[in-house]
Amino acid sequence: MTVTSIAFPDKFDYSIQSIAVPGTKRPGQTAHYRNALYGLVDVDVLPTLPDVFDNGYNINPDCRLLGHRPLVSTNPLKFGPYVWQTYKQVDGRRRRIGSALHRLFSRGELQGEDLETVGIWSQNRPEWQLVELALHAYNKVGVGLYDTLGKDSVEYIINHAHLSIIFTTVDHIPALLRLAPKVAAMKMIVSFDGLSPDAHKALVAWGETVGVQVKEFSEFEKYGEEHLIPPLPVSPDTVASLCYTSGTTSQPKGVVLTHGNLASSAYSNMFGMDYPPNGSVLSYLPLAHIYERVVELTTLAIGGCIGFSTGDNLRLLEDAQMLKPHFFPAVPRVLNRVYQSAMAAGNVPGLKGALFRAAVRAKLDQYHATGVSTHPFWDALVFRKVRAVLGGNLLLVSTGSAPISAEVIDFLKIALFCEITEGYGMTENCGVCTHTFKADPDCGGTIGPPQPVNELKLVDVSSMNYTVEDKPNPRGELCVRGPNCFTRYYKDEKNTRETLKDGWIHTGDVAEVDPQGRFKIVDRVKNIMKLSQGEYVALEKVENMYVACPLVQQIFVHGDSMQSYLLAVLVPEPVTLAPLVSTVLGEKVTSDDIPALEKAIKDPRVVAQVLTVLNKEAKKNRLAGFETIKRLHISLDPFCIEDNTLTPTFKVRRKDAFAKYAMELQALYALGEPNGDSSKL
Repeated sequence: MTVTSIAFPDKFDYSIQSIAVPGTKRPGQTAHYRNALYGLVDVDVLPTLPDVFDNGYNINPDCRLLGHRPLVSTNPLKFGPYVWQTYKQVDGRRRRIGSALHRLFSRGELQGEDLETVGIWSQNRPEWQLVELALHAYNKVGVGLYDTLGKDSVEYIINHAHLSIIFTTVDHIPALLRLAPKVAAMKMIVSFDGLSPDAHKALVAWGETVGVQVKEFSEFEKYGEEHLIPPLPVSPDTVASLCYTSGTTSQPKGVVLTHGNLASSAYSNMFGMDYPPNGSVLSYLPLAHIYERVVELTTLAIGGCIGFSTGDNLRLLEDAQMLKPHFFPAVPRVLNRVYQSAMAAGNVPGLKGALFRAAVRAKLDQYHATGVSTHPFWDALVFRKVRAVLGGNLLLVSTGSAPISAEVIDFLKIALFCEITEGYGMTENCGVCTHTFKADPDCGGTIGPPQPVNELKLVDVSSMNYTVEDKPNPRGELCVRGPNCFTRYYKDEKNTRETLKDGWIHTGDVAEVDPQGRFKIVDRVKNIMKLSQGEYVALEKVENMYVACPLVQQIFVHGDSMQSYLLAVLVPEPVTLAPLVSTVLGEKVTSDDIPALEKAIKDPRVVAQVLTVLNKEAKKNRLAGFETIKRLHISLDPFCIEDNTLTPTFKVRRKDAFAKYAMELQALYALGEPNGDSSKL
């Protein structure tokens, strides 16, 4: 029997979104909360990942599944339209790849430890999914290597997961061969890209000198065709993936995810979905991260198709306009830029600007009153151009991984006139924990109720004065359990014990639950420091409050226990910085005039005005006086993975970020205690 997505009802009482299970409240803990609309669902309908694939296949095996834009042969800098492989074609290829892998492991040419692990190191592309689907069908364990991880982490994961084979792109092969003496487990590298005869000969010869076979993907697939076997049986408890989470202070942790964990997550996401037949999703967020992985599994389950981006961020909008996706998974940094660009383009002097502002006001008023995000007049006159930027067919945009302001969410709902849902999850629960309900006009700032496969509860954090008896809303550490939740970190009992307690994942995030049963992240248990006057500050919480400001591209808030106030390093958005600079200095500066902006951010008048704008955001978010930034350094040099100041999931590595700007921050503290004026430099 084919399982279909479960559409959201036309009418729903948004005043009750999750329910507390009677008899489950304990001292220091809330009751267990479940989704009010769907309850706690049975996940046995799609127990394993091959079942997820088969469900989509059985809807229509001749439908499109994996698409990419090949380079135009006459112009190596231009990409053509999408070219597609059907479910039936993908099924044949996953069988060939899986058969090859199984034969190599069974003959001892490849060897695992306790698991038969297979690495993938590549940007998103059809071959990534072809290998992943083969692993699901032939009882092998996938390990994604981040395309942006430094070589130390790559080396660590290869050794920790005992990867004997790695599928990768041609640009990574030299790095892997140089690592070969340090990663004894690695015996074979398979190139997704075709190799010229000279390159093939050179890489094979190099591999022979370090004991590693180098093969092309087509060669590997042909080997599988010659030794074809049917898929192998798996169960919900069979391990499917080691998904490594980037640590901000230590080595990555390998989250052990089973077929049941991942399949139940995809099934949970099918509740409330309303896709057209063979609806499309744009794949550009890294597949090595759990968010994108589960998005694509859900797309498979409902018979949808996946269009892969070209991998060039500058072409992302071009990819969207070519694919015209129905679903666009996103993260706040992407949506903030869409918002800022739309506001900068529309909010201009004269009639055009007046019409834009009138359109925004009218649609926001309508949306908050009725939950309806379309308007025949203003959409035709103003917003169809904004919607067209992402292809014009969007039905759903999802966002997760970091907080996003209610202001941005509300604007995008009326500008793209599609559903925008904000979710919360982590690798340990397959990226599935909560998300906001569609058409809830007041969900901004919340992460919604539990997913249909999960139960949630809050637990007192007495050291931070958060309790489940707090008024008006209970507050505490957010805990989650369900069939999508992991049971261990790979070879890491200590971190497993700290995270999993009595069958619940302790997320490390502090949340509150409102009267409607929607959850909201309000703090972080870790990353707390004490100022000299004895006040405790959660630095991540403060950063998350400021990041909603349109001026902020990135922000790093720093405190010193010998000082009584906070400093920050701000990387501003040029699009919103330029008008501020022009106003303060009385001369026109554009966002692409980097030399002028570099000069301006050193001007005390500009710094003071930026700090004033930031602290208006702080006041709006009700930060306490000691939580507000008192002095500021502005830089146009972003934190990035390459200089180790960001993790691959775009979280700030605090120690390395401080080291990068230690001189500037120490100089700000050397200015002495600020007087009451928070904008004084």
